[in-house]
Amino acid sequence: MKKNHRPQTKVKNPEPNLSSPNWVLWAAWADRITFEEIKKKTGKSESEVIKIMRKSLKPSSFKLWRKRVKNQSIKHQKKFEISRKEIRRKINKNDYI
Repeated sequence: MKKNHRPQTKVKNPEPNLSSPNWVLWAAWADRITFEEIKKKTGKSESEVIKIMRKSLKPSSFKLWRKRVKNQSIKHQKKFEISRKEIRRKINKNDYI
């Protein structure tokens, strides 16, 4: 058997198969995957994802996840786009000063 010469990247939490029930859990924890993307891929709305997370996680873990999602603009596509625009404005202002 030949050994591959490419380095193999090991990820702490690799992406599970999309058909796996664990994919929704993985996507909900992932910072760069929005609820809109989860809805597109699985058909589950934000409230359904929250219910899944509530059932699957310990109460303390669920509270941490909700706090993180609530404070994080990245999980919602519109908020993410607005925050990116604000960052670009700040960068552009600093270029001219």
